Amino acid sequence: MGRYVLKRVGYMLVVLVLLSIILFMIYNLVPANRAYTDAKAEVTALKNSIPAGETEAYFEKIYLKYQQMYGTDTNNMLIRYLRWVGLYPLYNGKLDGLLQGNFGYSYDYKKPVVDIVAQPMINTIKINIVSTILALGITIPLGIYCAVKRGGKFDQAVQVITIVGYSLPVFLFAIIFIWLFCSKLGWFPASGMSTPGVTYTGWRKFADELYYMALPLIVMTFTSLGGMTRYVRASMSDALTLDCIKTARAKGLKEKVVIYSHAWRNALIPVVSLVVGWFLGIFGGSLMVENMFAYNGMGRIMLTALRSSDYDVVMLMQVFYIALSLFGNLIIDIIYGMVDPRVRVNK
Repeated sequence: MGRYVLKRVGYMLVVLVLLSIILFMIYNLVPANRAYTDAKAEVTALKNSIPAGETEAYFEKIYLKYQQMYGTDTNNMLIRYLRWVGLYPLYNGKLDGLLQGNFGYSYDYKKPVVDIVAQPMINTIKINIVSTILALGITIPLGIYCAVKRGGKFDQAVQVITIVGYSLPVFLFAIIFIWLFCSKLGWFPASGMSTPGVTYTGWRKFADELYYMALPLIVMTFTSLGGMTRYVRASMSDALTLDCIKTARAKGLKEKVVIYSHAWRNALIPVVSLVVGWFLGIFGGSLMVENMFAYNGMGRIMLTALRSSDYDVVMLMQVFYIALSLFGNLIIDIIYGMVDPRVRVNK
């Protein structure tokens, strides 16, 4: 197992490097120049103290200084990438990249990127993990029940509801839920993360944050039910037709043992690969939810950064999503070995 995991981690690092190179190249093709922007701002601020006729020469000098500071004083993209990662020294001979903890600087917030992304990243991970747990807690038993009672009235009603839920976009559900639970019923606040103007502590603070998180959490959970329920139902329906299930019933095993011990384990094999990809899909859906509910998460920060061309923020968040996807695939393969006895991850 350990040898297999190490080999997979090695593959993951190779893929991460290749994707980070592509990501770096794409954002460096965007017509944005930090060195030029900073040099222009400095020359404008010192305009009155620069002798007449020397403005252009002074600008070129300052521009070169900022290029050397940011590692963009060369057109060689490989060198610029290695400087960004922290494997090639800057003009002053120092290494100052991702590996040294320099994740960039946000022009929009006037802070290092890591200071901006840290708390929103925690908020996004928190709301996505909770919504995933809630959704799995609903979809798995619901999908199993619909497969066992296939063709019944309840199953037909669930199929109609889930296909509607699967077809409609997330933002439409968010609008409907805001109208119903905020405007009409007044049960939840429409936006924000805590009550304005209060300084709660302890459990009171936790309860207040949970109250504001409830509606976006309900939207994310509700919108993820349709596809997952149908997939669990289909997988479980196929598992119930296997010969081993017929044999288990012929041996006189209890129906609960047949369903949960035999059929569900076979149905779980294709579901495992879907769950991680579905979890990553929820991260994508949270971009819309966070913006609509003014929730301070990575989605809201990313869209703001894209609008203002704050590419250091965007690149760090994209690298996070890439690493999360690669790690998810590793988890899928390990779980396969635990769920399916035919798969041996140590071979």
